[in-house]
Amino acid sequence: MNQLFKDIQQARQDITSCIQDTQFVQSITLSSLLSCQVYLKFENHQFTASFKERGALNRILSMSPEECLKGVIAASAGNHAQGLAYHATRHGIRSVIVMPRVAPQVKVTHTRALGAEVLLYGDNFDEAREYALELAKHEGLLFIHPYDDAKVIAGQGTIALEMLDIMPDLDAILVPIGGGGLIAGIATAAKGINPNIEIYGVESARFNSMYARIKGVPPCFGSVTIADGIAVKVPGELTSKIVSELVADIFLVAEDEIEEAMLLLLEIEKTLVEGAGAVGLAALKKNKDLFQGKNVGLILCGGNVDPLTLTAIIERGMVKSGRLVRLNVHMTDLPGSLAVVTRILGECNANIDEVHHQRTFTTLPVQSAEVEFSLKTRDHQHIEDIILALSDHGFSASKV
Repeated sequence: MNQLFKDIQQARQDITSCIQDTQFVQSITLSSLLSCQVYLKFENHQFTASFKERGALNRILSMSPEECLKGVIAASAGNHAQGLAYHATRHGIRSVIVMPRVAPQVKVTHTRALGAEVLLYGDNFDEAREYALELAKHEGLLFIHPYDDAKVIAGQGTIALEMLDIMPDLDAILVPIGGGGLIAGIATAAKGINPNIEIYGVESARFNSMYARIKGVPPCFGSVTIADGIAVKVPGELTSKIVSELVADIFLVAEDEIEEAMLLLLEIEKTLVEGAGAVGLAALKKNKDLFQGKNVGLILCGGNVDPLTLTAIIERGMVKSGRLVRLNVHMTDLPGSLAVVTRILGECNANIDEVHHQRTFTTLPVQSAEVEFSLKTRDHQHIEDIILALSDHGFSASKV
């Protein structure tokens, strides 16, 4: 570990002119909400909106002239791809990136725009990686692993040096885990400075590969996860060793918990964070009793979110919080009935988004109708008040 800690310190010197020392600040609102002092590291503010360019650049800077002439190749769900493409292009090096076919289109588009040749192959990271390794041999390209590489790990570890410069009294850092490169670097650097600091990993419950390896239990893999940046089935060998030695525990978070954390960061901090970047907050919220009164660092590791995915998350979050609802209202199919219902909704300060009038596809008696309203509301109590007001005027209403 001593050598890796020295490599992290050296990496900071080597990459500092090209990498942002991103903000690391306390969130007053989240601190109050979670009863601990929450500090956020805004790695989503890097040029490529992810911490990944730290490790990618550090690895590029270690390449020989011969390797630079041939070019590099990588497999990535998106963020390693963008970091590698950006810094390879800056150094005049050819880059080829193999992405899973399910990679968010925003990441594919951005990677191509940064100068990489993008190939889509396989349904997950592991299939893309195997194909990239085959191409590396066939074309003589240098394969740059997204996490199981000492130089990449060292680059990622520079984040912890910056965090502890600002807040040396951190008690704990919660770190997203995919293959383990970020947490291996963070743990090595943080423990090298303060052996008493606790490092916790966080994985999606649908891709718990590192958790399963460390705990010695069978892994569980879902088809997809909102935290696609950490959807890795096989953690690194080097990273697993470091995690087993330096990481206190690994938390698993569910999809709805990740979505809620993304919305909290968007609403409270006004910052856009992808699923992988929000898992730390999700885990902190889920395990807040463990961290009460402590100084806790969270790494917002990326902000590359597909706009359609973001729209769906926002709308689902509004439904869960009671700010968006669909109500089915039964009424007599007579002139003026709909006007009466809309008047009641207006008096309740509900904003109507959509109205769907159904006379035919219903089990109600003839001369009756179902009208489905999509409403913007304040909260769940507001919805109950609206239903009660409709009931007081003789209209049966229920949530869809």
